[in-house]
Amino acid sequence: MVLENERSYQIPITQQMKMGYGRVSAKDQNPERQLVKFREIGIEERYVFVDKLSGKDFNRPRYQIMRQMIRENDLIYIDALDRLGRDYDGIISEWKYITREVKADIVCLDNETLFDSRKFRNMGDFGKVMEDQFLSLLAYVAEQERKKNRQRQAEGIEVARAEGIKFGRPKLKTDDAFVRVYQEWKSGAITATKAYNQLEMKPRTFYRRVKEYENDMIK
Repeated sequence: MVLENERSYQIPITQQMKMGYGRVSAKDQNPERQLVKFREIGIEERYVFVDKLSGKDFNRPRYQIMRQMIRENDLIYIDALDRLGRDYDGIISEWKYITREVKADIVCLDNETLFDSRKFRNMGDFGKVMEDQFLSLLAYVAEQERKKNRQRQAEGIEVARAEGIKFGRPKLKTDDAFVRVYQEWKSGAITATKAYNQLEMKPRTFYRRVKEYENDMIK
């Protein structure tokens, strides 16, 4: 016997569940554009999973929760292929796991004509060949775009440095007491223990300050 308040949580095995997976790369980015699409196609909020993490791998908490919930005949919506991930081999592996092992389906909303696994499923073995070709191509493009973005970012940092913009922690203002004790310690006049005790520092703090001070001296 099923209690009344339990019925809403019971899903028949044969019923198709629609899920949405969204991802942005950083916590300060807004996934709302993706969420609007999921709402428009009628996905319940409790079945929408969003990670604010890089797509370099699939060790994402909300993705893993969704992955464990997927059952045969379920339908997974993603906004675009690169929202699933940005790793070439990982995308292909996850797509095949969901569509061939679990026997669920995936739809990429930005290109449903090519990326709706239900269409490939209906084409039999030929459909698998076609799906593999298209998936490999777009997964490769997604990974190359990620590499280009990283290269652009690195180039941007180099240009900024050439223009005098500094990155990282600001230089510490090193007081005279530290310099005096540092020089005594460096010359061997006192031990490191005596040095950080005189400065009332913990060993880890002392060695960190030493490293920063020495780095500043060689710049």
